[in-house]
Amino acid sequence: MPDEQCNGATLYFEEQGEGTTIVLLPGVTTGIRFFVPQMANLSDDFQTIALDYRGHGRSEKTETGHTVPQYARDLRAFLDQRELDDVVLVGWSMGALVAWEYIDQFGTDGIRGLVVVDMSASPFQWDDFEHGNTDLDRLTETLELVQTNHLALVDGLIQQTFKKPPSEDVRRLVFDEVSRSPPPVKSAILFDYAMRDYRNVLPDIDVPTLVCAGADEKWRTVAAVEDVAGRIPNTEFELFEESGHVPTLEQPDEFNRAVGEFVDGL
Repeated sequence: MPDEQCNGATLYFEEQGEGTTIVLLPGVTTGIRFFVPQMANLSDDFQTIALDYRGHGRSEKTETGHTVPQYARDLRAFLDQRELDDVVLVGWSMGALVAWEYIDQFGTDGIRGLVVVDMSASPFQWDDFEHGNTDLDRLTETLELVQTNHLALVDGLIQQTFKKPPSEDVRRLVFDEVSRSPPPVKSAILFDYAMRDYRNVLPDIDVPTLVCAGADEKWRTVAAVEDVAGRIPNTEFELFEESGHVPTLEQPDEFNRAVGEFVDGL
């Protein structure tokens, strides 16, 4: 099993292909199986790596360290240990926060480009920020489901993330990936992730960026993702008409094309 020891945690990853390095970062409480189509196809032209955070997927289920800043430090350790440089970070949902946090902590040396997939500048609906998709009531409800009703949590996730009801194979994939994070890990990272706010970080990102959104977004609004594109200099915006929150699985061919063309143009 391919893994790396990063800051005391054994992190699982998969790697295929050669060329410019693309690092795929999954969403909160999910894992790298959400990138199966990218590992299969982007790897034809690029070195494609997908990484499970600590507590997620097939990585070690550590008791501590489940914050976005720690995941960014783990990413830095992973890139250093694999001697990876000039990489393109592709952050889906919370993966975008991990990428932004990485840039906030370590800058963009060694980062060739950035792809943001369906994320707002902050998940939280602050008084001065209309694009958040959660508040204290909704967050409390989610954290209660984490502890009491895993099936309802996964069903709600599927309903909110896909434009159309997914196939049974995709439902099984989602259930399996989300089930791999224990409830204490889910609770910790869901709360930490929800409170993060990167509005002050985005204007300082100085690498070319592709921002992607699903047109039939239920998780957050397209306007929330467009807001991100408006805050980051040197940004392209791509709308996936037949996707909700997961264009990596809903429109994999179109998503791979957009990412491939973006990376080729760097």
